[in-house]
Amino acid sequence: MISQLSDLIWPPRSLLSETIVDRPGVIEPQLWGELRFLSQPLCACCGFPLPDHAAEGDRCAACAADAPAYDSACAALAYDDHARKLILDLKRGGRRDGLPVFARWMAAAGAERLDRADFLAPAPMHWTRLAVRSFNQAAWLTQALARASGKPWKPAALVRVKRRRSQAGLSASERRRNVGGAIKASGRFKGKTVVVVDDVFTTGATLEACARALRKAGAAEVHAVTLARVVRPADILI
Repeated sequence: MISQLSDLIWPPRSLLSETIVDRPGVIEPQLWGELRFLSQPLCACCGFPLPDHAAEGDRCAACAADAPAYDSACAALAYDDHARKLILDLKRGGRRDGLPVFARWMAAAGAERLDRADFLAPAPMHWTRLAVRSFNQAAWLTQALARASGKPWKPAALVRVKRRRSQAGLSASERRRNVGGAIKASGRFKGKTVVVVDDVFTTGATLEACARALRKAGAAEVHAVTLARVVRPADILI
């Protein structure tokens, strides 16, 4: 009854428009068809889209030249205008009605990694930013993904010990320097396989820092699953 009353007062809207829909988390067919889900062939390491002729297990040039600290990363969506709206509504607007469907997309994209995972860990937010925002969207996504995959999650497995400037608008090298030394593991995870969860893979700097921290804590494998991934340099300004 409370849910029905709530829907009368605040009717559920499409995740991508102001259209009224029959239940939360729905996207109308036309806009649904415009979402860019990532599919093979993808870099076996960072999940970047590869040419159609690429074989399974191939890596992009960047990963072949300098392998990242994590074992692999994948994302459900390419970061375009639609994905940007979904993520900004979550990240800046605190909109949670899309979390169950986001988790299903991420579970499908990262199925092999999730099957091997001992636990999931959200990319951390510094406590001062958390106090201002009151939530960590990566933690929301991790909790939803844990429910969808049946895997446990550890909210405090990773901690930001240093507050740095926002990553928004920074180049790849600036992002790496900005996040360097800012993330630590809050325990020992010897021999564990950990999946780090975040909203967007931009340059991979945050996931690199998370992976290095988990490696120092003894993790045997570190993988990453994100809702979206930047596939064009122009998309870096998030």
